[in-house]
Amino acid sequence: MLYALYEMQRATLAPMRMFASSALNVLDRPNNLWRPTTIGRMAVAALDSFEHTTRAFSKPEFGLATTEIDGETVAVTEEIVAVRPWCNLVRFRRAVERPGDPKVLLVAPMSGHYATLLRGTVSALLPDCDVYITDWNDAREMPLSGAGFDLDDYVDYLIEFIRQLGADTHLIAVCQPAVPVLAAVAVMNAGEPQNAPRSMTLIGGPIDTREGITAVNEFATKHDLAWFERTVIQRVPFGHGGCLRRVYPGFLQLAGFMAMNMERHMDAHRKMFMHLVEGDGESLESKRAFYTEYRSVMDLSAEFYLQTIESVFLEHRLPRGLLTHHGVLVEPSSIERTAMLTIEGERDDISGIGQTKAAHKLTSNLPESMRMHYEQQGVGHYGLFNGRRFNVEIAPRIKAFIAAHR
Repeated sequence: MLYALYEMQRATLAPMRMFASSALNVLDRPNNLWRPTTIGRMAVAALDSFEHTTRAFSKPEFGLATTEIDGETVAVTEEIVAVRPWCNLVRFRRAVERPGDPKVLLVAPMSGHYATLLRGTVSALLPDCDVYITDWNDAREMPLSGAGFDLDDYVDYLIEFIRQLGADTHLIAVCQPAVPVLAAVAVMNAGEPQNAPRSMTLIGGPIDTREGITAVNEFATKHDLAWFERTVIQRVPFGHGGCLRRVYPGFLQLAGFMAMNMERHMDAHRKMFMHLVEGDGESLESKRAFYTEYRSVMDLSAEFYLQTIESVFLEHRLPRGLLTHHGVLVEPSSIERTAMLTIEGERDDISGIGQTKAAHKLTSNLPESMRMHYEQQGVGHYGLFNGRRFNVEIAPRIKAFIAAHR
């Protein structure tokens, strides 16, 4: 019902948004004498803000056409190297032969945003690594008659991708996939150690949500699983490929994230409005680029979402030694061949301090020489994989760790 109301609201606003777009085409022209006036600037800013905030954002492009290697600009093309019902494995192929560069599988979060949220992460790795990424599909477009997808399937996909890429692969998990990545690596170390990846880097992930409790964790523990199923699980409305599939809608996930920092988001939108009025294009575009990406969201399959809530946030199965994969106990202590780097952010308000570091307690048989933990000062959750601090301080450490464990 809630999903249908959301779609109805979008349909209701569509004519007004079209009017705003048409009015902008007329008003926002250099030869318009009213454009430079205070009233003209205010009108254009208001129309532009309304059009942007009511727009339905589709999946963004990675847009990484080039990278710089040894001072030279090198072309980059996206290549789909594996297709699965719920995910494509994408390679960023560089137009140079560099067989000595490490092979990196970047595991994107399946938590509402598209894999393009890691555009900056990919960009920072490209000069020195052969980069692959998990490009998850939107549950809203997955036919009800097709395969389902849960946490076990997530782990299966990772194991398949690692097998395809080879044992010289280095995994990087950003946020949510820290748990399935650790599970997949444990399963491979236990059952097929010859295929286990060389290293894994876990960035701001909820390995043990009993540590460094955040507002996200508090909200989850205040409700039982039945509440989540009853309140946030919706059926996809007519008009989409996944019609009638049970999902956790992306717009609800986005609303939850924005509600956590509502004052900050309202202030950012106020500043965007003022940048429009003042004609400050550079400041406007940087904020607008962020919100275009941030508000581009996808739906999650209900079974995956509910299983994650239950396993990770309510029952803490991994740190308690209770997590299973297709009914078989996952044993992180079996990890002996895959080096591990954990990274946390001082100001992370999603995965608090200690949650990712907890992986070290679980991997008791991993030699000290094959493990490392790093805490980045002065950054929140998104600063752990994007932005200046990531490029200057975090990415070089990840690359150095990978180089040390090849």
